[in-house]
Amino acid sequence: MADRVTVIGWDGSPLTDAARSAVAAATLVAGAAHHLALPDVPPGAELIRLGSVDLAARRIAQHRGSAVVLADGDPGFFGVVRTLRAPQHGLEVEVVPAVSSVAAAFARAGMPWDDAQVVVAHSRDLRRAVNVCRAHTKVAVLTSPGAGPAELALLLQGVHRTFVICEALGTQREQVTVLTSDKVADHTWRDPNVVIVIGGSGTRPAPAQGWGHLRPETQGGWIAGREPDYPAGVRGWALPAPAYATVPAEHESPQLRAAQLARLGPRVGDLVWDIGAGSGAAAVETAGFGAAVIAVDRDAESCARITALARRFGVQLQVVQGIAPQVLEDLPEPDVVRVGGGGAAVVAACAARRPERIVAHAATRDEAEAIGEALRDGGYGVECVLLQSVEMDTRVWAERERAVAFLLCGHRPHP
Repeated sequence: MADRVTVIGWDGSPLTDAARSAVAAATLVAGAAHHLALPDVPPGAELIRLGSVDLAARRIAQHRGSAVVLADGDPGFFGVVRTLRAPQHGLEVEVVPAVSSVAAAFARAGMPWDDAQVVVAHSRDLRRAVNVCRAHTKVAVLTSPGAGPAELALLLQGVHRTFVICEALGTQREQVTVLTSDKVADHTWRDPNVVIVIGGSGTRPAPAQGWGHLRPETQGGWIAGREPDYPAGVRGWALPAPAYATVPAEHESPQLRAAQLARLGPRVGDLVWDIGAGSGAAAVETAGFGAAVIAVDRDAESCARITALARRFGVQLQVVQGIAPQVLEDLPEPDVVRVGGGGAAVVAACAARRPERIVAHAATRDEAEAIGEALRDGGYGVECVLLQSVEMDTRVWAERERAVAFLLCGHRPHP
């Protein structure tokens, strides 16, 4: 095992005295090509060009001498330190950090980032990063080959965002570009880079001073990457209809909505379809969990109401007007789906897209059996419960309203 392993962050500025001392004493230096070309690297050291960090860690573990690993930015923030410290390598490391590339990107944009979500995008799971960009107004994306600005923008189709693309930060080739998301895919970008994705219904214009026109509305905060701020006085979820100013045509009880959300289990990084969104209450509450939401409804007035409701509650969601199942063909792939209307035909169309879960409800047993059959034909395990809720007038302890519905949940079998 190496006698000493020092991980050094580099942000384009001259190395600190501690970093130069460690590099000068190194008998092995690992890093990207531009790191290995630094004048501080001793000519007699063994050089490893970083591709696979796991492979480099194995070679460092077998090395006898002092090893240095050079990395961009802060190597402990989505960097190489995690891999080097993995139990299978048995390496103890000292870290000399630098300004992280995310901090540098926000500094170039002149924006605070304590309220930003930070994600890493890989080609194998790019959807998760895209869904965070759908659901939040300020996201920093650390890109990788095959999961860069163009790919992000293409998957965000239909959602307007502004991209601040920071290439080669800290180097002589540094370039910062601001484009709307519909223009990003028309360009070729260097890998890797940092992309700040901002915008949505929770933002407001600001005077165009420097980067000021990009500044989202903030009121300060106490927690980094905080979730949407709900209106003052609102706490909890599955709130009663008056909290959402629902229309009389909306017959779903808050208790049914609570059970639906419990079965959906929306998470950050998910994309949720809410088909037949109606009042928008379920869509807004789902977005409140940090998931990306596409609310679909055939009625133009319902769509306008859902948009206004999302703005009032400070959450991000996309509203699509159209008739299911036809309108679903052009939507991006969902992780979970709530079917608020459309019956077995819509459930079958959703099952064909293979989300992890599909939740629906029915007013009659015949309708419930048809939905259950559509789920089974789609390869899903089916759960069905009959829910009954009775709202009480507590002044006289008399029944005010009764709601009965069949709740169905389709679970996709795990491999």
